[in-house]
Amino acid sequence: MKVETRSFNCEVRTEETENAGVQLIGRPIVFESRTNMGYCDEIICRNALDDADLTDVRFLVNHDTKSIPLARARADNPNSTMKISIDEKGMTIRVNLDTANNPVAGTLYSAVKRGDVTGMSFMFRIRGDEWKDIESDHPTRYVQDISAVYEVSAVTFPAYPETEIQVN
Repeated sequence: MKVETRSFNCEVRTEETENAGVQLIGRPIVFESRTNMGYCDEIICRNALDDADLTDVRFLVNHDTKSIPLARARADNPNSTMKISIDEKGMTIRVNLDTANNPVAGTLYSAVKRGDVTGMSFMFRIRGDEWKDIESDHPTRYVQDISAVYEVSAVTFPAYPETEIQVN
């Protein structure tokens, strides 16, 4: 199976917290939102995450897998620095960002707060999809079943333009 990455604009907000510096809130996966991938349109279906492995997901910047994660959601760790939830709109993340001890986290926080970073993305593996209008020059791919999400990123160039970033 091929690991795939998608980026798109999303809703991300910052909130001050007592024990973690600041908190980012974002939506890295949006259901039923069409985006142009160049060779096709793509839509993540509403139930695509129903059976996805979300047991260990990292939070990065621009999918830089060579850098240290800024947060991590682990299903077996109640002290994880990122929480993930799924609702009718897609995936939501809540990240405790350690801006006091991590200069990269401080830079990201500033960029989100200023509105310079305007999107999120995710790295995932697909278990099931459906193609429509495959004979056309620009078919549509419906991602119906995501088997795993490996990381979510704040990104400079998101693929899905419908969502937005907000700062509290």
